[in-house]
Amino acid sequence: MFGEIREATDLSTATHTSKTPAARELPRALPADVADRLAKRAVAGGSPSVEVHAPATGAKIVDLPQSSVADVEAAFATARVAQQEWAARPIAERTAVFKRFHDLLLTEQSDILDILQTETGKSRPHAFDEISDVAVNSRYYTRIAKSVLDTHGRRGALPLLTQASEVRRPKGIVAVISPWNYPLALSASDALPAIIAGNAVISRPDNQTALTALWANELAERAGLPAGVWQIVLGRGATIGSELIARADYVDYTGSTAVGRSIGEQAAARLIGCSLELGGKNPMLVLDDADIDKTADGAVRACFASAGQLCESIERIYVHTDVYDRFVAAFVERVEKIRLGANLAFDSDMGSLTFERQLTSITAHVEDARAKGATVLAGGRPRPDLGAYFYEPTVLTGVTRDLDVFAEETFGPVVSIYRATSDDDAIAQANDSDYGLNASVWSRSVSRGRSVAARLNAGSVNVNEGFIAAWGSVDASSGGLGDSGSGRRHGKIGILKYTDTQTIAVQHLLPIAPLPGMSDETWAKTMTLAFRTMRLIGLK
Repeated sequence: MFGEIREATDLSTATHTSKTPAARELPRALPADVADRLAKRAVAGGSPSVEVHAPATGAKIVDLPQSSVADVEAAFATARVAQQEWAARPIAERTAVFKRFHDLLLTEQSDILDILQTETGKSRPHAFDEISDVAVNSRYYTRIAKSVLDTHGRRGALPLLTQASEVRRPKGIVAVISPWNYPLALSASDALPAIIAGNAVISRPDNQTALTALWANELAERAGLPAGVWQIVLGRGATIGSELIARADYVDYTGSTAVGRSIGEQAAARLIGCSLELGGKNPMLVLDDADIDKTADGAVRACFASAGQLCESIERIYVHTDVYDRFVAAFVERVEKIRLGANLAFDSDMGSLTFERQLTSITAHVEDARAKGATVLAGGRPRPDLGAYFYEPTVLTGVTRDLDVFAEETFGPVVSIYRATSDDDAIAQANDSDYGLNASVWSRSVSRGRSVAARLNAGSVNVNEGFIAAWGSVDASSGGLGDSGSGRRHGKIGILKYTDTQTIAVQHLLPIAPLPGMSDETWAKTMTLAFRTMRLIGLK
């Protein structure tokens, strides 16, 4: 559909140390009819609207309508009706929709890659990571849903006499509040298990990347999802965020720690559940037996995916002093070869930042570090010759505790390297953080790597990979410790969190009470003997 854009787009790519002409023609963002069509899918009255621009080029993408409180109320009213009808369908019918969704996604990926790149400014390889994420989650949850959501028999209070079963019931309406940095993965991959579980979903994506979520929503309906089951409202969190939480039966949020705390408080006040994946200052540990070339390659992937605008991204590297010089040289060599650009093609390694505020905060971190004595080994400057928000992948050493970049999340293409004298020293430094989302350990010895990993305060730890090994293992749960959040996505818990449990117990023949004519004392003695007997024969 969007092939003409790729031919019209000519945003130069280059290594981050090279120069390109400052004067260039800004490419079109997206066909206006496509952007307008998607924008009209939102439950929004249309006034006021927000003008959205492509971060890599400055070109206008769309005038995005904004949802009012009345729009939010209307979306929930529609969702209540649609959810009842959807939940009544057999699980096999619900999963069939997302099997088709999976296939359509892969077939039409070129279209969404164009939208993703245009809205975020990220490179095409990093945009494809989101395709992979949604495809993997679609396959996983359509495969396990029936076994996980079906009614399961449980042991009753008294063997043979009590028959117990556990029923999974959908929460009702789930609010998915997703950020701008991974707009496909963090909207669709969180919505689809909730929907498969029988819920309706109302999503509130960031305005900057709303078209991506709207495209996924359109694709789901083309795959057979009934209208009203998944709706999208638009607006700033400060305007409609509380309105969503006030009406939802469960809240799924990915974003900053500060906002996550507020959402947690609002959800707790209503006694509804929430899942919060928040910030990170993720460490990587390079042990003295690590394969330096493989580790340096892995560090590039771990630090600079989506220009470091990733909660799982590595921002701190602790290197054993025996291999420190070799690792730093190998890493810097690779960083200096990273190609910057945002063409709608697979010809760059790292794209643009998404917002001016990201550029400002990243620049402030690096300049504070430089002014206080840190050394910039690579990068360390914006690239306005490529686009307004490009910033070079940056490597720092000599970072001390008084620097802003030491403990604060940078959320950009900046990593600091530190020496470690032993495994214990590296672990202690890595754990010196309020965050606990992701970590990485590199060693030739898998057993040693596992041992170190088990001592790190992080919800996920990768051995000989940066973040994608744990993140991509969707049969295992993913989430943070400490200021990195609470709750989990992925794994069985990633769909069960969107359900409530109902226990149905049926008593046969005899009551769980004294028999007629039996005293309470005799009943107690009889049950005591029964408990001892069950313990001896192994009955639970």
